Amino acid sequence: MSNTPTGGTPVAATPLTRAVLEIDEYAAGLGWDQPARLFALVDTDRLRSQEPALADQLGLDDAAAAGTLTPIEQDELPPGTALDEFLATIAWPDAVAGCALVVERLMLPPTAEEAIPSDLDEAQLGKWVAEHPERQEVRMTVAVLRGGERESAIRLREKDSPTEVLTGANLVPGLAEALAATFVED
Repeated sequence: MSNTPTGGTPVAATPLTRAVLEIDEYAAGLGWDQPARLFALVDTDRLRSQEPALADQLGLDDAAAAGTLTPIEQDELPPGTALDEFLATIAWPDAVAGCALVVERLMLPPTAEEAIPSDLDEAQLGKWVAEHPERQEVRMTVAVLRGGERESAIRLREKDSPTEVLTGANLVPGLAEALAATFVED
């Protein structure tokens, strides 16, 4: 049985899960080998009431489900800037309920991670992983809300299908922590 209704976006239990799956579907439509993409997550009802012109531009009519989150893609990340450095520069306005990031990476199974040579610098490690026969290309969509709720979706390139997307709150904890830090006020 498919978890995808006729509208396309998979059925999900929470507004955050639905937003993550909507972003994953959007990223899948762009294909692989894409740059990282950052999204603000805003309460759809609040967006419609406070920014009706933007809501109209996004196609959010009164039929949009109450309590949903609307992802709004932000400007491209600056080329050549490390992701952690870029995230450390972000401060969201109060109207933003959460944020999400889509990023592609190479991952290794736990058995291969145990074999990583300890004397590699970052560049050498990247080359070692890229050449490893068990590497997997993945697209990770990670989202957090101001209140601390988290959700992630992981899609393997070799199983690139909406029915093969793995979701869970703690799939990419380091990235979720980095996104949550964008809401911490100094």
